[in-house]
Amino acid sequence: MNVFQTFVIVAPMQPKLSVNLNKIALIRNSRTGNFPDILRFARLALENGAHGITIHPRPDQRHARYEDISQLKELLQEWPEAELNVEGYPDTKLLDEILRHQPHQFTMVPDSSDQKTSDHGWDLNTQSHLVASVLGRLKQAGIRSSLFLDPDPGQAKLAKELGADRIELYTGPYALAFVDGRPTNPDLLFKYISTAQDARHLCLGVNAGHDLNLKNLEWFVDKVRPDEVSIGHALTVEALEMGFASVIQRYCQILEKYPLVRIRTTKTL
Repeated sequence: MNVFQTFVIVAPMQPKLSVNLNKIALIRNSRTGNFPDILRFARLALENGAHGITIHPRPDQRHARYEDISQLKELLQEWPEAELNVEGYPDTKLLDEILRHQPHQFTMVPDSSDQKTSDHGWDLNTQSHLVASVLGRLKQAGIRSSLFLDPDPGQAKLAKELGADRIELYTGPYALAFVDGRPTNPDLLFKYISTAQDARHLCLGVNAGHDLNLKNLEWFVDKVRPDEVSIGHALTVEALEMGFASVIQRYCQILEKYPLVRIRTTKTL
């Protein structure tokens, strides 16, 4: 009798960082023109180690615009390993743009049109019909799908049954409960851990995002081990805090090259 043994070698992989450029786009949209240019910031992120770019166009296009999808997709051709992740509610307009421009991943988020920001995941017990129909179209187009979910193993199971490729854990509650350098709600952290573990057992990828920052990220990644984190708002604020002093110094250095010439006048009576 022949006996065959199968060995599976799992190479360690670090979680990937997808930089959300919505806040850069928001500043751009506050004036006419294209300054700041989100393509420049996408390039800067990728040149400095980011693994991908995320945008979340909303119906009013107050920050990311639909046209940004195609422009970012074209830019990312220079980085074959990088990915474009587009988030949003799968209304007709956004879904048409997704199917037309083929980002690497579409993260479906249950935002209403007037929401300031995402603040909850899908309830797949009541919203399964809509979600399933969109997942089917994404699958047919060869676009990886992800569902924005609260930490709940039952929801992860439903996501698998509906045909999702990944879930994205909504980390707002985790960030809110992270105080003085540590998570203060062990039960909540356990929900994230158990949801991620159950998702992996179901062969679902696990992403995470919302209010993750330099202070709370390491705890989350160490315990939950997501495949990908999407960070934008906090990253933008931290860039202002950590880079602002340097920018001021550079302005001063320029001005110091051109000292004022003071002319003293003497009035003779």
